[in-house]
Amino acid sequence: MNMIIESTTSVAVQFAEQVPDISGSDVTEWVESARGDRVGEVCVRFMGLDEARMLNRQFKEIDKPTNVLAFQSDVQGMLGDLAICVPLAVQEAQEQGKALSSHVAHLVIHGTLHLCGLDHQNEQEARRMESLESDLMQRLGFPNPYQDYG
Repeated sequence: MNMIIESTTSVAVQFAEQVPDISGSDVTEWVESARGDRVGEVCVRFMGLDEARMLNRQFKEIDKPTNVLAFQSDVQGMLGDLAICVPLAVQEAQEQGKALSSHVAHLVIHGTLHLCGLDHQNEQEARRMESLESDLMQRLGFPNPYQDYG
């Protein structure tokens, strides 16, 4: 398997599956914007359907791939890992009429907020998280990910 790994001091990006027009520095910028002042290394891995399905089955007991998984770390100096399924991200972007870069940025931001302890288990948490995601996306020059497209 041909894998490209790009890394900075705090964000490592692994492309097990390539994402068109998205670089490690793009991903690093998105992680850094969402994590704010929280310290700790983050690893973002872009993968295919089989790996995403296996991780979702192993850790969430759901036997299908998902677009993003976030794994918080208890290890000092590690914030956690993100796993992003490239084929699902591409499919969702097309279905929603979004640019792929915008959708992937949103998945990275969403996952990073989970690593920082945010969740959306109830309506209040979901509204707070969506508001933060929208603000971060707009600061990065992307449209609101929750507006209707198409």
